[in-house]
Amino acid sequence: MMTILDFEKMKCEKRKISMVTCYDAWTARIADGSSVDCLLVGDSVAMVVHGFESTLGATTEMMALHTAAVARMAKKKFIVGDMPFPSFRKGIVAAMESVDALMKAGAHAVKLEGVYGHEDVVRHIVGSGVPVMGHIGLTPQSIHQLGGFRVQGREDTTARSLMEQAKILQDLGCFALVLECVPSELSQKITESLTIPTIGIGAGPFTDGQVLVLQDLLGTHPEFKPKFLRTFMNGYQEIKNALDVYDQNVKSGAFPTEKESYQ
Repeated sequence: MMTILDFEKMKCEKRKISMVTCYDAWTARIADGSSVDCLLVGDSVAMVVHGFESTLGATTEMMALHTAAVARMAKKKFIVGDMPFPSFRKGIVAAMESVDALMKAGAHAVKLEGVYGHEDVVRHIVGSGVPVMGHIGLTPQSIHQLGGFRVQGREDTTARSLMEQAKILQDLGCFALVLECVPSELSQKITESLTIPTIGIGAGPFTDGQVLVLQDLLGTHPEFKPKFLRTFMNGYQEIKNALDVYDQNVKSGAFPTEKESYQ
């Protein structure tokens, strides 16, 4: 299993890091048997699993529940648990309660968005012996402030801000950094300026790794087609076809047969 030392080692050796989101036991079992490096129990679970319109519906209890489900089945993977909004903006005590819940659920590290205004929280979490992964660029928990799901860093002022945020997070002790929806040229500059690895989503090919939502890369949501997404199977159609064949077998009497029956 990976450790936080492997993240920096892979960057130094120019080996790409692969990460996928994972929310439950059955997908964790599959991911555990794959060659993917690490798993993120993302707060996107609020949207993908629970049907919320944004990640703001996630709670610490929800994140701990899903982290525990993943941890029970993914014994060979490094697991990062997302800290939901606004758990890390309520001060150090409240933040550590959220960290405590995620780590006891089975996470090996936590991830939180942004840096301005909660530098002391990041410093305290790291100082408490808990690995922290940063996240800048498009930060979905700030979606209303950002004015929607938009690429970040196209203007000089925001680009400079992202460069500064990345450096601050590294100095605070983060072991890795997610760059979301950042122009490729800027993500390359950030990546080259840091000693910790960057993991991109919609941030081009020059980051030290990539992360995608498992359901997205499996093609289970055909209407969701952002520019950064590549699907690696037509999961929606494959699963739908299986359900239709099952339905036909039941209605025709072809299932179950004596072979699937107890004597």
